[in-house]
Amino acid sequence: MAAVSKYLTAKNSSIASAVLFALYLLKRRRNANKSSGKRGSSELAANHDKDGKKEKAAVDWVFFSRIYRILKIMVPRTVCKESGYLLLIAVMLVARTYCDVWMIQNGTMIESAIIGRTTKDFKKYLFNFITAMPLISLVNNFLKLGLNELKLRFRVRLTKHLYDEYLKGYTYYKMGNLDNRIANADQLLTQDVERFCNSVVDLYSNLSKPLLDIGLYIYKLTSAIGAQGPASMMAYLIFSGLILTRLRRPIGKMTVAEQRYEGEYRYVNSRLITNSEEIAFYNGNAREKQTIHATFYKLVDHLHNFIIFRFSMGFVDSIIAKYLATVVGYLVVSRPFLNHSHPRHQTSSHSELLEDYYQSGRMLLRMSQALGRIVLAGREMTRLAGFTARITELMKVLNELNSGRYERTMVSQHDRESETSEKITLVPGSGQIINTDRLIKFDRVPLATPNGDILIKNLSFEVKSGTNVLICGPNGCGKSSLFRVLGELWPLFGGHLTKPDRGKLFYVPQRPYMTLGTLRDQVIYPDTWEDQKRKGIADKVLKEYLDNVQLGHILDREGSWDIVQDWMDVLSGGEKQRMAMARLFYHKPQFAILDECTSAVSVDVEDYIYSHCRKVGISLFTVSHRKSLWKHHEYYLHMDGRGNYDFKVITAETVEFGS
Repeated sequence: MAAVSKYLTAKNSSIASAVLFALYLLKRRRNANKSSGKRGSSELAANHDKDGKKEKAAVDWVFFSRIYRILKIMVPRTVCKESGYLLLIAVMLVARTYCDVWMIQNGTMIESAIIGRTTKDFKKYLFNFITAMPLISLVNNFLKLGLNELKLRFRVRLTKHLYDEYLKGYTYYKMGNLDNRIANADQLLTQDVERFCNSVVDLYSNLSKPLLDIGLYIYKLTSAIGAQGPASMMAYLIFSGLILTRLRRPIGKMTVAEQRYEGEYRYVNSRLITNSEEIAFYNGNAREKQTIHATFYKLVDHLHNFIIFRFSMGFVDSIIAKYLATVVGYLVVSRPFLNHSHPRHQTSSHSELLEDYYQSGRMLLRMSQALGRIVLAGREMTRLAGFTARITELMKVLNELNSGRYERTMVSQHDRESETSEKITLVPGSGQIINTDRLIKFDRVPLATPNGDILIKNLSFEVKSGTNVLICGPNGCGKSSLFRVLGELWPLFGGHLTKPDRGKLFYVPQRPYMTLGTLRDQVIYPDTWEDQKRKGIADKVLKEYLDNVQLGHILDREGSWDIVQDWMDVLSGGEKQRMAMARLFYHKPQFAILDECTSAVSVDVEDYIYSHCRKVGISLFTVSHRKSLWKHHEYYLHMDGRGNYDFKVITAETVEFGS
């Protein structure tokens, strides 16, 4: 009997009640947060007031409706791989529960045979255990297989859905440039999606198995010690679960804040890597270190507060969900044995009492553990609510961006001095885009930035295919804004814009983008090799494009179109600009926008490039300060930066004016 009591004491894991102490501790914790944690809270409020709605992450009906919408994405049909893995996990959980019950019964018989010195029974039940080991091991590992595969399948489904929305049209551009509700989308699409999927599957397992255990052990214990014991444990589960769920509510909000701070910290580090050369020229390492440290310690302060909160909650969890369970367990299991008038054990021998107590105690222990896991699963559910809120917010913003709705928090023009912010919703659609081949026409189009700054109130001009236009003016006058409106990156606030389809416009920036991949990929981007073959363009034609821009030596040097290099580093600035022009020749659009794209190219090569564009029928919109380019254009569009513009034919006088 003493050995059994010692075993139960060593394995105590269940639910117990310390409500007054828990409420007292929570009150102390909140008072401490209001005083010592005031700085971290004020920073959070100051920097992220606009995220107030995002941070509401609690286990309520909103949470369940959110996760239901996401689950419909991850399990799209009744019959699919995901539902198959869900069924496999459920079957394995049932099998594991029955294995546990069998292990309790068989283990009790082995120990009873040892105590009773029955060699025959000992060998029998020990042999049963040995023969059952492979099956039990197979069940456990099939369960792990199902959980890991389900996590991966959920991640694949959710990631594919989010990237389909994120890379639909120009949504990826709009999220970072027109809408500022989502910061660090890269973290949401990668790290947060993974954590969300892992948390969902773990919660499914951590709730399903204990529920099965509770149902089975209640049935077994009711026949062994009566219905009052299991009923008391269930009542305790409900009561303590409500208390702990209420105490854990801040975890969801703190999880959202943690992920946001992690994203900000990653962002400042990625900025340092991306702009390392410019920062090095400025000797800006000290300033960048200050920025990184400020962001890092903001994260550290929050994580410290989170650790303290989890320490406090861990203490409460241990009291409620662990140690007092020993008391509850002893009270429940001892009643039939200490009550001498109980009919079950009036005629039982000492050995029968010991065997019955040992088996009932083990089942009650397993039931207590199952109850404890359900109560403690509330902590993971609260954390899941934080991830769910972030994923839902991302899905909402993606859906609105794809529907043409943007939100941007900015300083209004009349309140800039007082730095009070207002939210302005950009609603495109007041202007009309008309798709027509070989014509670009602006008809009373206001040129405005997403911040609401009006650059030109009414812009009107017309360019037909075969006509080249030079764009000139001071910095900030609207040259880049014009191209963004023309490329449909920015919304149209009014008027009529007549232009070809997106695929018939091509943009060549001053710093061309070199994609990851082969030398061929650099010329045909964004096409793939399959697209090239479908268009019927041979590799020798690509070689001609490289020769046209004096880059044929690169193919000779690398030896193959399929060589893979880090082309951003391998190619010089001038080579990258010429590669971008070879890319232009490959696509042969109706119109091309050249934004200082030959600034690192010699004049003779530049002259050939512009002549070749005219030869193959590519009409150009050029931004350049080189006087030598005026002869390749028929019109110029001059913006003065004060809201005025001129669109005129280029003559000898205008060439002189442009210089």
